[in-house]
Amino acid sequence: MQNGEASSLFTKLILIGAVIGIGQVLVSNERITLRLALGRIILGSAVALVAGVALLQFENVPELAVIGIACALGIAGHTAIEAAVKSRISKNKE
Repeated sequence: MQNGEASSLFTKLILIGAVIGIGQVLVSNERITLRLALGRIILGSAVALVAGVALLQFENVPELAVIGIACALGIAGHTAIEAAVKSRISKNKE
């Protein structure tokens, strides 16, 4: 992947995560505050960027597949991902 392509994908992943974060704020029953909205945008963007890790393992992964992974991770949310990582770490310790 060329440097320009990588930065374009990076930008797309951040935007996807931000939009998913905004969507999560809008569908929740919580009172919408600036702090809540910004927090969800930041967390959504960070979680969506984790999809880029697929490129480290498989460098020929199509961009659309990485975007799909980003969407799935963004929807799953940071709590689901944190629980999965903790579960895997505890299994490795045994």
